[in-house]
Amino acid sequence: MQVLRFDHPELLHLLWGTIPLVVFFVWAVYYKKTLLKRFGNLELLTKLMQSYNPGRRNLKMALLTLSYVFFIVALANPQIGTKLEEVTREGVDIIVALDVSASMQAEDIKPSRLEKAKHEVSKFLDLLQGDRIGLIAFAGIAHVQCPLTLDYSAAKLFLNIIDTDLIPQPGTAIGTAIRTAVKAFNTEERKHKVLVLITDGEDHESEPTEAAKEAEQEGVIIYTVGIGSPQGVPIPLYNQYGTQTGFKKDRSGSVVTTKLDVVTLQKIAYQTGGKYYLASTGESELDEIYAEVAQLEKKELVSKQFSQYEDRFQIFLALGMLLLLAEILIPERKKVKREWRGRFV
Repeated sequence: MQVLRFDHPELLHLLWGTIPLVVFFVWAVYYKKTLLKRFGNLELLTKLMQSYNPGRRNLKMALLTLSYVFFIVALANPQIGTKLEEVTREGVDIIVALDVSASMQAEDIKPSRLEKAKHEVSKFLDLLQGDRIGLIAFAGIAHVQCPLTLDYSAAKLFLNIIDTDLIPQPGTAIGTAIRTAVKAFNTEERKHKVLVLITDGEDHESEPTEAAKEAEQEGVIIYTVGIGSPQGVPIPLYNQYGTQTGFKKDRSGSVVTTKLDVVTLQKIAYQTGGKYYLASTGESELDEIYAEVAQLEKKELVSKQFSQYEDRFQIFLALGMLLLLAEILIPERKKVKREWRGRFV
């Protein structure tokens, strides 16, 4: 089965331009008729203009409109991908669990903790060579955002839509995220499994250290990345237009602060034989984690993914050019046979 997509789907909004284009053509026809009425009876003038052909005029307008549509579609670059195919490589299974709780909106790391984390994960995906990758988003609960796959482009698409509004239940259930990741791995294996946990570490309810012990028994190595400041910082609030409206407050009206819980993250990592890293502006933490992962024993991984999408804009560009050329070559007036009468002197 072939799948059609657009490389630049936002440009398809330009197709709305066909509406003012058609309105302009209708107005032009009406305006011409108004001008003709000033010279006399419209029916009589139409008979006198035998070469004028309204049908050809309408055809030329339709060709121009269609050529505009095809040019816009070509500009959006339609692409076609072939059916799903199996891909076999050697590597390990890696799941990245990303904290999307409200505290990740804190701006002690610019532009925010969450945006910083997403940027690092995107760069981490670029490093992968044969490893399967999965994504988990968590707040008060955890959700598998992207199952284990070798399709890194698909994983990036899922990463891009991760936001603090993704999980409706508030909180930071690190223990739940770890248990969700353990279930997402192949439970029949006791190795080749890595969990990268990126969070500010504030969790007091889901027993993350106990969850880490459970992960250790399943052969999961956990690398934790602490993102944020150990000092308390407020959590900004924004309206639907992206304008900051203040800071998050508790029921008593006091400003809520969030700080990095380093100790918990260190315990989780050391329990499973992993390491703890503090997110920095140098963005080297995930590079170091991948260097560690690259030393682990590999296994044969099988996954399904779409083959490379191929550009098909040439077809629509050619159709647009042909229609435009046809509009130029078709005359608006038709040839009229004239009778010539001569006389002999």
